[in-house]
Amino acid sequence: MTELSTNPRRYDLDWLRFIAIVVLLFFHTGMLFNQWEWHVKNSETSTTFSYWMVWSHFFRMPLLLFISGAGTYMALGKRTPGQFAGERFRRLFIPLIFGMFVVVPPQIYYEYITHYANYWDFYKTVFEFRPYKGGSPVPTGSFSWHHLWFILYLLVFSLIAIPFLKYIRSPKSENFKLKAGKILSSPAGILFIPSFIILITQIVLRPYFPEETHGLANDWAYFTFYFLFFFFGILCYSYRPLWESIAQNRKHLLVATFFSLIPFYICFFDFRDLITLPWSEETVEIIFSISGIFVGWFTVITIVGYGQHYLNKPHKWLTTFNEGLYPFYILHQTVIIVIGYYICKLDWSISAKYWTVCSLTLLSCVGFYLAFIRPFNVMRFLFGMKPKKGS
Repeated sequence: MTELSTNPRRYDLDWLRFIAIVVLLFFHTGMLFNQWEWHVKNSETSTTFSYWMVWSHFFRMPLLLFISGAGTYMALGKRTPGQFAGERFRRLFIPLIFGMFVVVPPQIYYEYITHYANYWDFYKTVFEFRPYKGGSPVPTGSFSWHHLWFILYLLVFSLIAIPFLKYIRSPKSENFKLKAGKILSSPAGILFIPSFIILITQIVLRPYFPEETHGLANDWAYFTFYFLFFFFGILCYSYRPLWESIAQNRKHLLVATFFSLIPFYICFFDFRDLITLPWSEETVEIIFSISGIFVGWFTVITIVGYGQHYLNKPHKWLTTFNEGLYPFYILHQTVIIVIGYYICKLDWSISAKYWTVCSLTLLSCVGFYLAFIRPFNVMRFLFGMKPKKGS
């Protein structure tokens, strides 16, 4: 068989999903202390955070979407398209709406806390449905999905991919998968063909949809960028020889990733004035953006290859971890901002503040999940979880 259906559970995907969410915890906590704009900031910032965060920025969400693509391929195998669409609606749309009215508003409140007498005074403005626009010294809107954009995108990706999923799971696709597998199974093929496809879409779309227009309604460049990681997750997982070739070629992929980081960081260090390149700022920005696309794909496919080789094994806690990851993702950024707002006011070092926020966020999210989400089917429904067995 060319499919991976003989293995009822891909433990490597579960572990990689867990690792990706942990990276998000560290990344979003770092946003309090690096020099990029964010909802809440420490009074003192550090350039050190940017050195590792700029790399993780290009692969953390693409990795989640690649894994989601592979998981979506598996999910449709047990359901009709109608059942699949209904399941996606329940597990994605319901938590998105719940999150936009309950989980996300505290993030906006703490960003503009000095403009309101209390939380209720702020919360009433959510129902004015004015879109949030960050970076302004005064509130310009309080209705947003913030970090839940991932859930929205995943919902749309899953629905528009149904025709392709039906095709790729049918016998009609065998010839297509054979040809695609032949092209992509070599290290050069799996590294450069997807990268160039992603690059071409960005060259075409980004002049019309620059980063400043970020949002589902007008951000087709980023929508396409993330969709292609999701799409290649489906494609790579659908054909066993292609999927296995990624693990077999992992060392070549790692070397390629290392070399892709050289121009990436050279341009980044020029931005930081650590080196001086003989090119205009616009040229350096273009090289950085192009190298970032290659770095993102190379890193994702390398992580997947090593994950297959080392992580495809069960663990007694893995099922428990995997079940709680989705609620943790929904909660984590709000908890970071609320805790970070108060921790950043303390006269501590950046390192002490960073690890305190990380630790308290982890404990708070896990504790809330265990006490208020996991035991109750109503909460499980709102957070996109399956009902408890026997209920």
